[in-house]
Amino acid sequence: MSKGKFEVFVSSRNSQYYFRLKAANGQIILGSESYVSKQGCLNGVASVRTNAPYDSRYERKDGYLNYTFNLKSSNGEIIGRSESYTSSANRENGVTAVKNYAPGADLVDLT
Repeated sequence: MSKGKFEVFVSSRNSQYYFRLKAANGQIILGSESYVSKQGCLNGVASVRTNAPYDSRYERKDGYLNYTFNLKSSNGEIIGRSESYTSSANRENGVTAVKNYAPGADLVDLT
């Protein structure tokens, strides 16, 4: 399987640190909350790697033509949010992609 990658970056809007997980095709499949420090952001990446394989860590949300999921840590904190999908089946493909890519994804530091 091709590898995905985590990209760590600083937002030009608020100077906060973020990460995004990209699938092998370059599509963003998970994005983070903001972090004040780079180390906090790297800890978030580590938490995604740890929690991604467990289906129970995914909170699925349904809206009208808007299906999303959050990945949560064992303490219930949200550590990543999905993009919006137009169907629950596409959302499940996104969950599967995070499960498959996150544990072994490369880390690219864009800071």
